This record gives sequence, C-alpha cells and structure tokens, in this order.
Amino acid sequence: MSTPQTPMPQAPPEWQGAPGASYHPGYTSPIPVKRTHLGHAIASEWTKIRSVRSTMWTLGVFVVLVVGIGLLAGVLVGDSDDGDLGGESALALGFFGLLLGTMCVITLGVLTTASEYGTGMIRTTMTACPSRGRVLLAKAIVFFTLSFTVTLVSAGFVALVQVSLVTQAREPSGAEWLKGTVGVSLYVALLGLLSLLVGSVIRHSAGAITIMIAAVLAPLVIALFMFSSSLEGLREALFEYSIPNQLSVFYANSLSESGPSGWDPLWIILGVTAVVFAGALALQEQRDV
Repeated sequence: MSTPQTPMPQAPPEWQGAPGASYHPGYTSPIPVKRTHLGHAIASEWTKIRSVRSTMWTLGVFVVLVVGIGLLAGVLVGDSDDGDLGGESALALGFFGLLLGTMCVITLGVLTTASEYGTGMIRTTMTACPSRGRVLLAKAIVFFTLSFTVTLVSAGFVALVQVSLVTQAREPSGAEWLKGTVGVSLYVALLGLLSLLVGSVIRHSAGAITIMIAAVLAPLVIALFMFSSSLEGLREALFEYSIPNQLSVFYANSLSESGPSGWDPLWIILGVTAVVFAGALALQEQRDV
C-alpha cells in the first residue's frame, strides 16, 4: 500500500488591484491633503442650512409676518383721520410684526442644532470635523449672519414704507433709524443664536422650542396676573426685563418708564448669549455624540 501524500501548502495569491493600477506600500495619493480650518466648517454649515426646507419655510413666514403686519399697520394708521402718533415716529409701527417674527427665528435657531441630534446627522458632522467647538462656532456664525441679514432687510424695508405712508408722524432721527433697523436686527439675531445654543444643550427640538417661547412670553404673562402689592417689585422687574419690552425699547416704546433704555437690551442679550455659549461648548466637550 502507498502512503497518502500530505498536500503542500499553497502560497496566498498576490493582491491584484484594478486594471491599470499597481500596488505600492508607500503609495501617495495625488490628491493634495489640506488641513481643515474654520472656513471649511462654515462652508459645510452654510450648505446644510440653505439646502433644508425648514430654513426656507421659517424665514419665508418671518418675512411675511414682519413685512405684512408692518405694512398693514402703516396703511391703517396712514389712512385714518387721527394718524397722529403722539410725537412718536412711524418706526414704532414695525414692532408688532417683528415681535411675532421672533418666533420663526427662535424655531429656526433650535432646529439648526437640535434636528441634527434627532436625525443622527450629528455623527456624520462630528466624524467629518471632530473639533466640536469649531462645529458649534461655525453654526453660530452662519446662523447669526443669515438671521441678521434677513431681519435687517425686512425691518429696513418696512421702516422706509411706514415713514412714507404715515406723514402725520414725527420724522425719525438718525439714531432712531439706527436702532430701529440695525439695533433691532442685532437683537433678533442674538435671540435666535441663543435659541441655537439652547437647542445644542437640550438636544431635543420640541423641548428647546418650548423653553425659548416660555422665556419670551412667560415673564410678561406672569406679571400681568401679579395683583398683590407685595409683589409689585417683582412685577415691575418682569415687565422691564421681558423680551417684548426689551424689543420695544429699540422703538422708544417701552412698557415702563424705568428699566433698560437705549442700547441696554442689546448688551443684556449679548451677555446672556455669551454665558450660554460657554456652557454649551463645555457640555459638548464632555458629552458623547
């Protein structure tokens, strides 16, 4: 009998690449490798925010509210027999539409960050750019620039039309023009940026939107029902520092004679936004995606 022969081990087949390609251990890609920076993150966030429908819908509704209500108020006051605003300029008529429009900016600010956590898109974002602070800063820059530009164009257009329609009102000064256009646009953009940061902290769209709407409306509504004389100090503070009252200060139409005046509301919202930004950045570095 012949003993069976043990088969000899075969060498593994050599790796073969695609036709026309060759494998080299020290292969260098001809595509140049560049270090990413903040500009790349801004370009990415701009692409995302302009390519989703929620941006177009919320900003579209914002423009309709600000321009529509503002022009309607100007037409009604201008056509009335008693068109005198009591020594005030016609710029104050833009307050009504802008107050309602802030709800759209708040909603868009929250969705800019919270929607990515809800859909899981944030994992892709953080994989492409592991620097979480850079991502948050890019979102803040893109959103603030967009919201400020849209608000400035809308508020400026409404102001020009209202001044031309309401001829009985006082002619606004240069400082009033600046506050009623640039100042109020900065305030609304910072309010939207604050919403973006709250969305980054809460990571839930409905919860963050509820918190921001409560922050806008709750102080004023609560103060309306504080009838006790012992609560007068708290009631006045809620009136003076409520967001609607701070917004009206830019139109020289405050709900109270004390409290913030001039450019004070802008510094208040700027300080609050800076504190929340620092907290959101610290939480991002500690949390898991």
